[in-house]
Amino acid sequence: MDTKTILIWVAIGLVAGWLASIVVGGGGFIRNIITGLIGAVVGGFLVSHFNVPVNLGNEFVNQIVIAAGGAVIVVFLARLIA
Repeated sequence: MDTKTILIWVAIGLVAGWLASIVVGGGGFIRNIITGLIGAVVGGFLVSHFNVPVNLGNEFVNQIVIAAGGAVIVVFLARLIA
């Protein structure tokens, strides 16, 4: 895995975590990245498992929307458990 790929993942995680923090509140810089990356995994799994088509015209935007949706779900479930 090269540095460019890791930086893209971090960027997607940061934006997705930030969007999730707007929707459900809370979080700092590192927490947004972690939430976004976990959300990307959860969102990607749910989209592929349920065959949900996501086509917003740009692959980067598609990934951010999927990751943000997954991050919102992760934060919501974490708050239910805690």
